[in-house]
Amino acid sequence: MSHKQGIRFELAPDPRQAILMGRHAGLSRVVENFCLETVRKRWSQRKAEESYGITGDDLTKVPWSAPALEKEWRAAHAERFPWFDENKLSSRVPKEACRMRAAGFANYLKSRQGTRKGPRVGFPSWRKRKHGSRFRYDADRAKPVAPRTVRLPAIGDVAVCEDMYWLTSRIATGQARILAATIREQAGRWWISFQIEVDRDDTNQRHQADTEAPACGIDLGLKTFAVIRNDDGSREEIHAPKPLKAAQRALRRANRKLARAVENSNNWAKARRRVAALHLRVADRRRDFLHKATTRLTRTKSAIAVETLNVNGMVKTAGLPAPSPMPGSASSSASSATRPTGTARTSGRPTAGSPARRRAGTAAGSTVPWFSRTGPECVPDAACCTTVTTTQQATSSPRCSPPQALDMRTLAGKFPGEEKRLVETA
Repeated sequence: MSHKQGIRFELAPDPRQAILMGRHAGLSRVVENFCLETVRKRWSQRKAEESYGITGDDLTKVPWSAPALEKEWRAAHAERFPWFDENKLSSRVPKEACRMRAAGFANYLKSRQGTRKGPRVGFPSWRKRKHGSRFRYDADRAKPVAPRTVRLPAIGDVAVCEDMYWLTSRIATGQARILAATIREQAGRWWISFQIEVDRDDTNQRHQADTEAPACGIDLGLKTFAVIRNDDGSREEIHAPKPLKAAQRALRRANRKLARAVENSNNWAKARRRVAALHLRVADRRRDFLHKATTRLTRTKSAIAVETLNVNGMVKTAGLPAPSPMPGSASSSASSATRPTGTARTSGRPTAGSPARRRAGTAAGSTVPWFSRTGPECVPDAACCTTVTTTQQATSSPRCSPPQALDMRTLAGKFPGEEKRLVETA
């Protein structure tokens, strides 16, 4: 039986290949922003036409789908982005960027209509370089050609730091096939993630738990990561590590060096890479803990029951601070940022005379709520509203709540030209 799964390997590109991968990551970002710009312009034009009384087929068509976005890119890139052909970049990267944007638009529309499961999804935002470098290839355009070599279109054969025999052997025998590949850069290091469809019957049979193994129920908690109760009455607690807490001292030192360095200087680049490497290590430790815990449970328990909990609801009911993200989850890996230097107070209250206090005072004394004003003063200061998140506890300031009780779902998810951005404090 075939299963879809992901598998990731670290790449070891030479300087020329690293530059080419950076260019393709920039290409993907440009295409995504081009699609967003096109949809916003067409939608604004359509709304204006509706206000004039135009109806039916005379209205401007909005390119929501991937083929429509790709058609717009092909028509515009020769004039607006001539460097695409001059640098001989891969044509598969824009195709996948259009697909990603179309998927974001579809998720937003389904969420707005209430047909999408999970939390509400806002309208896609402008992608910036600081959001990370990544690009995708469809199908098996990027594929392993040897246990330690991957072939990337328009880039060449790139060395891999790990042995890929598990994957290459199954591809050779027809047990696996590649569906897509994503190349991503983090802290100056490159990874390739393959989405594959693989026959795992032999692997599952080999790692299947003993039929006499105990069944268990897992209760996820706020202070304790998980409490396991076996059917024989035994009880076990799993305590999550605290990699962010352990890295606080090094992060404070690295952030101080980064703040004191001259922007865009060599020392600034070194300090920036150091901070990124520390955050990457925190994310890796969380991911490693989660993989080891789940693997041990699946191989030693005959049946596992997990309680579905609304953690945010539990926190509100108990009156506790906001919970930290699960170790190894996407939110914890992507938002493993620490409180800026000088704002280590757990209360979140800024010092007297600080810019945060002045802005907070201005917002408090104004008759216009912060969420309806424009300009830089409309965004709550990070020093006041940053939530300190660790795997054990999280603290937030009650002073940072909006001046009025609002349903946040009504503010998020507006069409272009109408959206009101919210500041995430987690």
